[in-house]
Amino acid sequence: MDIQELDLNGGTFKLNLPYNWVGWLLWAIGLILTIVGIVVAVNDTVGLGLSAFGLLMMAFTSPGSLESGLHAVRKQAIDPAVLQAKAESSGLSIDNWWMQQTSYVPTTDPSDWILPAPGPSTWDNDNRYAAQGDGSALPEHPSVIGTPIPATLTLFSIYVILSITCILILAAAVMKDAEADAGMYPALGIAGVGLILTLIGYFKSKMLRQMIDTPTSLVRSAPVGNPELVGQVRPIDEGCLTVVVDGNQDMTFGNMVGYHWAYEQYQCRTTRDSEGNSKEECHWVTVRSDSGGCPFILHDGTGGMRVNTNSFKRTDYGQYLKRWDGKFAQTLGKQMMASAIAGMLGGARVKKHRWTLYGLRLGNPVYVLGQTKPRTREALEAEGLDGTLGNSIIEVWGNEDAPGIKCTLQRGSELANIGRSRSGFELVMLPVIMMIGGIALIGLA
Repeated sequence: MDIQELDLNGGTFKLNLPYNWVGWLLWAIGLILTIVGIVVAVNDTVGLGLSAFGLLMMAFTSPGSLESGLHAVRKQAIDPAVLQAKAESSGLSIDNWWMQQTSYVPTTDPSDWILPAPGPSTWDNDNRYAAQGDGSALPEHPSVIGTPIPATLTLFSIYVILSITCILILAAAVMKDAEADAGMYPALGIAGVGLILTLIGYFKSKMLRQMIDTPTSLVRSAPVGNPELVGQVRPIDEGCLTVVVDGNQDMTFGNMVGYHWAYEQYQCRTTRDSEGNSKEECHWVTVRSDSGGCPFILHDGTGGMRVNTNSFKRTDYGQYLKRWDGKFAQTLGKQMMASAIAGMLGGARVKKHRWTLYGLRLGNPVYVLGQTKPRTREALEAEGLDGTLGNSIIEVWGNEDAPGIKCTLQRGSELANIGRSRSGFELVMLPVIMMIGGIALIGLA
């Protein structure tokens, strides 16, 4: 499929189904659970809980309204050799069989380029701020393809509404059951979850609306103020970062301009209830984490502009770049120390370890909404710039919001970020329906 054949305006309703075998498998499992739950519910309303879970599985395996189309465009537009090289470097690897250590690189990256982008061999490292080639914008720039708009309603909405209906009917049955003696707790729980999801959805929808409504500037003509910029990450004169995750040289990632890593332990504890029955409770606990970055050049084909990564209060690196897992820590000494500390602090047993790295690398697409400010004369002289290029004498900062504008930096182009998003209606109104349903149930208590 060509990008010109794809309607980027999702419209009112879009039939969205999974586009890969994993999605179809989970969707089918959700459908089976839904049907089984309905059959069970004929005699026992508890079956509605199973149906609600199955419907939620179907909902969350349904892609965004534009996501499947963009996936098809990416497969056709990107050079097959590039896709093959990425496929060979991704997937699961066994790093140490004796220590049961593995690493995994996701086989798909929804934040990656959808249309071809210039490779490092074509970058002008002698004049990083100048236009590339004829000075036209990158193929994936909003000025070329426009701004996508998610469909207002999709199958996601239908699945979620049906799931909420099942939950409300089940909660009403439990509240009416004298033996259950549940009181208002089910209603309050549903209303509380609905309220939390409404708040989360509201802020997400505001960021989505900001991305859709803000016109994207070209770097060569970007004004001083709060422009929206979309382009490719390229290095500054000083270079970029090599990230060593948790101080382990075996977990090194290069060509980074922004990163966040976290070290987690899978800790288990044995608990007892009031009747003396014991059970094991396990969950992941973050032990250490670190974030950082360095300035980079955002280049959109018309020119480059310096972006100060560390100044942004809001960064979204999307899907993780790599994850390392192990039954034991990196060394025997660290394993003994981790187990001892977990045991002393909370009586926990450490069963697994994992390190997860998120980040922004050279060549990645990037979306930036920040504040452009003039650069100092000293900074220009340090780079040997004469100031003839307007985009070379200003830089982007992300530490000061403007009225109605929240500074943000996201991996992925505008097309990729909006393309996999739900609509504002789905982000806000579906949780509101759940919250109102929970409030309505209070009258049954």
